[in-house]
Amino acid sequence: MADETQSQASAGTGAGSTTPGGGTGPASASYGGFGGGGGERRGGFGGGFGGGGGRGRGGFGGRGRGPRSRGDQPELGSDGKPLNEMMEKVVYINRSAKVVKGGRRFSFSALVVVGDKKGRVGVGLGKAGEVADAIRKGGEVARNNMSSVSLKGVTLPHEVYYEYCGAQILLRPASPGTGIIAGKTVRAVLESAGLKDVLSKSLGSKNAANVVKATLGALHKLRLREDIFKARGISIREKPPTPLVPPAETAVTA
Repeated sequence: MADETQSQASAGTGAGSTTPGGGTGPASASYGGFGGGGGERRGGFGGGFGGGGGRGRGGFGGRGRGPRSRGDQPELGSDGKPLNEMMEKVVYINRSAKVVKGGRRFSFSALVVVGDKKGRVGVGLGKAGEVADAIRKGGEVARNNMSSVSLKGVTLPHEVYYEYCGAQILLRPASPGTGIIAGKTVRAVLESAGLKDVLSKSLGSKNAANVVKATLGALHKLRLREDIFKARGISIREKPPTPLVPPAETAVTA
């Protein structure tokens, strides 16, 4: 009896006949039965999951995943955020209700402003039954409607006034360090465009959609000095460099 028990145990572990996939490796190769073709020693895992393992540690499916290349990582700025990342701001969310037989059915609309902080900005309105879907749709519409505006560094090249329906927007350039003097609706558009020093005033309606469109229309009216001269066919005169005058030496009297 003892001899029969030992022979059965050795047959179950050595030949690998009782493994789930019918592996045929010796002793420790029984793990390879999961894939139906294990190897020897630790290579059995590769034979099962990878489909063709061999000897040694390389059985888990071939080559390991190496470190990510530098090109896959986005370029970061001084603040630690990606430089090419789009700036998306939700300006206003409106809820509307429709009365039906079973009660009230709600729907949402989101006004979203998207910009790259490099002179490109767009606005979009998304509508859906959920707030998250409305914001997503508004962002997609804003990205498709992005357009370029003329800026002078981080401020405006000149003063501009624009009207849209009942909204009236006045924008003026400001000296460095002033910041954006504006309400939350106008500020969202100016920051998305990449402006930092601007004076603004809303003179008309406070409707968020009209104020945003009036601000965007005002930015589209901006024109650089070079563009105006080019349209008129006038060459820009370059100022001659001023000669450096050495300071007059003062006579030292005893």
